[in-house]
Amino acid sequence: MQVVIPEVESAVQSMLHNLSSYVDYKTPAHLPPQHGEPESYVAQAGTTPYWYETINHQGISAFGPSGYTVFRNVMSYGATGNGVTDDTAAINAAINAGGRCGEGCASSTTTPAVVYFPAGTYLISSPINPAFYTQLIGNPNAMPTIKATAGFGGFALIDADPYYTSNLNWGATNVFYRQIRNFIIDTTNMPVNSAATGIHWPTAQATSLQNVVFTLSAASGTQHIGLFIESGSAGFMTDLVFNGGLKGGAFGNQQFTMRNMTFNNCVTAISHFWDWGWTYEGININNCGTGISINAGGTSSPEIGSITLIDSHFTNVPVGITTAYTPSSAGNAAGSVIIENVGITNVPVMVQGPSGTTLAGTTGSQTIAAWGQGHAYTPNGPTSLQGSFTGNSRPASLVSGSSYYQRSKPQYNNLPVSSFQSTRSSGAAGNGVTDDTYALQMVINNAAAAGAVLFWDAGTYVVTSTLTMPPGSKWVGESYSVIMSRGSFFNSMSSPKPVVQVGTAGQTGQVEWSDMIVSTQGAQAGAILIEWNLATTSGTPSGMWDVHARIGGFTGSDLSIANCPTTTGSNPINANCIGGYMTMYVTASAQGLYMENCWLWTADHDIDDPGNRQLTIYNGRGLYIASTAGTFWLVGTAVEHHTLYQYQLANTKNIFMGQIQTETPYYQPNPGASSPFPVVASLNDPTQTTTSDAWGLRILKSSNILVYGAGLYSFFDNYSTACSAVGAGENCQSAIFSVDSTASSVSVYNLNTVGSNQMIQIGGTSYAGYAQNINVFPDTIALFRS
Repeated sequence: MQVVIPEVESAVQSMLHNLSSYVDYKTPAHLPPQHGEPESYVAQAGTTPYWYETINHQGISAFGPSGYTVFRNVMSYGATGNGVTDDTAAINAAINAGGRCGEGCASSTTTPAVVYFPAGTYLISSPINPAFYTQLIGNPNAMPTIKATAGFGGFALIDADPYYTSNLNWGATNVFYRQIRNFIIDTTNMPVNSAATGIHWPTAQATSLQNVVFTLSAASGTQHIGLFIESGSAGFMTDLVFNGGLKGGAFGNQQFTMRNMTFNNCVTAISHFWDWGWTYEGININNCGTGISINAGGTSSPEIGSITLIDSHFTNVPVGITTAYTPSSAGNAAGSVIIENVGITNVPVMVQGPSGTTLAGTTGSQTIAAWGQGHAYTPNGPTSLQGSFTGNSRPASLVSGSSYYQRSKPQYNNLPVSSFQSTRSSGAAGNGVTDDTYALQMVINNAAAAGAVLFWDAGTYVVTSTLTMPPGSKWVGESYSVIMSRGSFFNSMSSPKPVVQVGTAGQTGQVEWSDMIVSTQGAQAGAILIEWNLATTSGTPSGMWDVHARIGGFTGSDLSIANCPTTTGSNPINANCIGGYMTMYVTASAQGLYMENCWLWTADHDIDDPGNRQLTIYNGRGLYIASTAGTFWLVGTAVEHHTLYQYQLANTKNIFMGQIQTETPYYQPNPGASSPFPVVASLNDPTQTTTSDAWGLRILKSSNILVYGAGLYSFFDNYSTACSAVGAGENCQSAIFSVDSTASSVSVYNLNTVGSNQMIQIGGTSYAGYAQNINVFPDTIALFRS
């Protein structure tokens, strides 16, 4: 939900003011000669075909306009990709066909689209503007190039949230369900001193950039910027390369996870203008003047909350990180930094503060095992940290070499189209009405037995009993294909049932799942949206990439503004608005799962309402991991608005969590967390009073829980944000993060909380309050150990 926070608005406006020449960029009056050659298209003409380009496209929007087309190839709309013809109008025509959610539209789920670019060089003279709920996908075997003309005019080559007025078209914290992957973004035709921008990407959850190369001018005096983000509540991106430019990235957002990014020959690789929490994993910065700048606002008005940097390497960088942090800075926790397992080669100064070198580097090579600045609780505190400390002991099951295991979303780009089976070709309707349970289970079983990838054509697939995903399955969605439960089978709180069951108890094997949503329709008080039983004990871990859960807030859910409006008074609970029992249950037998960019969301507002009005929907539990063997990676995940808790870990071990993010339900404490879900002892449910609120993170009887960035937020008290305003005493709820007294080896880097009076409880006792850890808007603890 778009929450207006004056401190954030001030930081965003400051960033826009400082970079106004980029936002307002116009075609320069005098241009050098323009050169355009079709070299990219010709050179790539003989490359491996991409299955997604040639598969039969029959996806639909179940609740969209009649005859609506989801997949569109830009060449079908007149784009040439020849590097000479101006393809701007054709590309935007492909994006907007079908009456999509563009200028002036608040948001919509009913007009999703995949806009596909075959190999080629697409010359553009003004921005490409993706509508809401758009995926731009290029051929990964021959990545298409989006190349600006010398006379290009506009904010960015891809402007994903335009300033049609003085405001963004979509509120940045409400921009969901979009992707850009497999492109080269080239600004080098533009004058070297022009305010050129590759991609403008203010965004929120369930969004991603993947496999994108930014080719920027590296000439002396370059002013080009690759990626510009000024606001939002995100988010995830991976596999990006930035070549040249004044800044590879200019960033401002509440939180982000960025993984596997390379910066070559930038003046500054990354410039932060504001943030709350940011996790970088696998960052390589080479031959740049400055690695990461986090000194915005200086010591008197710092704008940077925290960054966490792990498993990375800097080479030939004079200054690794510039920071405004001093222990006496305004906002005494602002500018918190944690560095772990970062190699440097010819980096004379690794961290430079306002008074000079804070952490010396080397003209040779070394590895920084662990270093930090900010406040520490181990578990007592606060103590001031600015120096080396003992890094986390990493379980062998979580690492590959010395770094944490990571794997990008598979695109199966080397497989022929014959290796895929289609849900709609196999008899499933996906129309949001027909019961597809039987047809789906048949094709699921057939595809797994044949070793085929199951392609879920775009649509909404209604199921009235559990779908089982057997070992060996590989599922790929299209424009976030939806599995939606319906009916009495899922509506018994005393007898909960999974909507999607991954393996059965005791089964071993491996599965892969990407680009889909699991949801519910109407009252589903016993629905466990995803139950994960499968144990992957060897070889490649199982994976979920861009798999989301969405409970209510969309057309067809029967949990919309017409059904479940806000209830600020003393109203009885509406049983028809109990949309789920638990969103994801990782059972005791499960093991070996990698989750990346997964958002488990109980809707706080109606995406298809023109006013984005708030809702009251109840869903008992968020993500519950009860695996005894453990071994899980949660990279860029978020869990929001569940009644009892967002993340709960019990009787488990060996879990990596990178920049997790939560929000408490906006309606609490009216009613409190004990309603409408009774405590189930076998699920280790928290015992709540009638006035208490949901936990953001709860850890019980577990070990080796390693959290690399956490944003646990409580903005509302009975739909009022007065409790989270600066100076109000952080009294939206009393506590938000709990560790029981039997948990061991729990480590959290850069814990950021909002609206919670207590930041940490151990065994029911407060160990850290907000007042000692005030940051730019959240409250921050750089290092916590129990």
